[in-house]
Amino acid sequence: MSSLMLSVVSFIAGVKERLTSEKGATMVEYGIMVALIAVIVLAAVTPLGQAIATMFNNVTAKI
Repeated sequence: MSSLMLSVVSFIAGVKERLTSEKGATMVEYGIMVALIAVIVLAAVTPLGQAIATMFNNVTAKI
């Protein structure tokens, strides 16, 4: 998971560097970057939510 996070951070840093080095970065580029971050967050949260739900179900079953 940490290698995925490192890849995401380096990707965002590269995009940020590209946007700041060019004059006239548009809102469309920022919108695309925000959309990509949202997709990455959704992809990470979905399995995490399922794992937490399974953990709570196991605890409930043991009680």
